[in-house]
Amino acid sequence: MVPMLDVIGVGTNSVDEVMQLSAEMSAVLSSGKARVTSRHVIIGGQTATVAAACAALGLKSGYIGAFGSDANGGLARHALMARDVDLGHCVFADAPNRSAVILVDAAGRRTVLWHRSERLTVPRHVLTPESLAARVVHVDDDDLELALNAARAARAAGAVVTSDIEHAVGGVDELITAVTYPVFEGNLPPQLTGERDHERALRKLRRLNAGVLVTTLGRQGSAALDGDRFYTVPAFDVKVADSTGAGDVFRAGLIYGILQKWAVPEILHFANATAAIGCTRLGAIPSVPTLGEVQAFLSRNRQ
Repeated sequence: MVPMLDVIGVGTNSVDEVMQLSAEMSAVLSSGKARVTSRHVIIGGQTATVAAACAALGLKSGYIGAFGSDANGGLARHALMARDVDLGHCVFADAPNRSAVILVDAAGRRTVLWHRSERLTVPRHVLTPESLAARVVHVDDDDLELALNAARAARAAGAVVTSDIEHAVGGVDELITAVTYPVFEGNLPPQLTGERDHERALRKLRRLNAGVLVTTLGRQGSAALDGDRFYTVPAFDVKVADSTGAGDVFRAGLIYGILQKWAVPEILHFANATAAIGCTRLGAIPSVPTLGEVQAFLSRNRQ
């Protein structure tokens, strides 16, 4: 009997070189140069961060992805193992691990420059009922074919599928339709629909998916369309050290709330709090909070 995990993430891991800059990005772009005040090598990646954050929240978490054959591949793998994330169905490629350079300006805003070898792929045959045995399967759109295959296989097996949808690329409509919870980066629904208003944009996307549509809104919080009801939940006011991974940590909070069977506004409130704590810390996976930290934060910051 295959043990059932709470959540399995299928998608990206990354080794990030995070550089904190002395100025805001607008000043960097106008001058063409800026002093780097600190440099750190930190493990992240969209789905790997979600898996690590879910584990920190007390969920039984697994990850399916491709690790490179270089030292960075070992770093990423060990970072997840140290957080008790199950890696039993990962694959290993003769290629450099996915990596990124992340520039964090003086206001905490980040710019991500990334590279992924085409050899870092997860073959379709890896996505079996055994490997996807979880209550929730989470996918990102870094490898759209992998996300579609995982989402369809997971839905066929009866799992809920959450997502990280960021890019307006060919096939994104199929991914929106394939998942249970389409979770969009805030700028994407306007790009896909031509509607700048978040509510109108999500209502236009309703044609692709009858479930709960969610969008992250950065400092404005988050929003969701549940049936015909539109909800917005404000963000928490925190001093941002680094917004890297904030959306991934938000998605982990969302998954936790879904598994608790909370109402949509309560789920968004909890996910916003989870992301807010992450923003006060540097990096992606190192920034993830524990369940106790989120609960204490919510007790101190009642809205």
